[in-house]
Amino acid sequence: MTSVGARGSAVETAYQELRERIVSGSYEPGHAFSQVQLARELELSRTPLREALQRLEAEGLVVSQANRGVVVAPIDLADLEASYALRLLVEPAVVSAILGRVTPADLDEMRQALAAMGRSDLSSRTFQLAHWDFHRALLKRCPPGIETMIESQLTQIDRHQRLYFSRPVAVSDVMVTDRKFLEAVEAGDAGSARDVLTFHLLDTALGVIATGDPGHRFCSLPIAIRGQAFGLGGLDDLRAGRQAQISWRHPTTDVVRELETTHLRVV
Repeated sequence: MTSVGARGSAVETAYQELRERIVSGSYEPGHAFSQVQLARELELSRTPLREALQRLEAEGLVVSQANRGVVVAPIDLADLEASYALRLLVEPAVVSAILGRVTPADLDEMRQALAAMGRSDLSSRTFQLAHWDFHRALLKRCPPGIETMIESQLTQIDRHQRLYFSRPVAVSDVMVTDRKFLEAVEAGDAGSARDVLTFHLLDTALGVIATGDPGHRFCSLPIAIRGQAFGLGGLDDLRAGRQAQISWRHPTTDVVRELETTHLRVV
């Protein structure tokens, strides 16, 4: 008889393996799972496999379909946009508020992750994982409930970013803003950290979405931004292959005013 602990370990192993295959693109949207084949391949029984698939379904990475069983969920840019909208509403304000909790070890983690991101021989997936490590160094200082909420949005964003980070210009843009963000965190400058992170999240959202569908009609982001301390304009410019524009309603530092990437500039 399989012990509860052993089954839990098998579930976690299957969950992590299948999740990585989905996020990395080994399993494309619409891929139908053969649970018999998977159980044989992963060398585990059907029960922990079903539990692993249930966890993936709860995260929105797989769906159950009549006559097809469990399949990899489609990539929906509207869902991606909503995930970035939620992060914009929460993450910059929270991160700026917890800078006093940041330790020298946290800063070292960020520096090491940024150095890893700068290597020229990285695959897009390895770059993506290093990028997550960079931001998670601070997320762990957030209150647990907020950290869990942000992590759930990262899960939704994960698959979309894989294709975006395969473009050298995307890597370059992310590196520029992450360096500025780290400098603000190192200096303990909460205002600049908040504004640079705001720019970074919005820029990445626009870049990922424009790469997936240049004609995408935005809904969640404009609503989330309405009433915030910054404004977004030029979405028609973005659809035409030019830059959108971000502006703040409060004084900003030179670091923030100088930010500019392929998809976004400060006005």
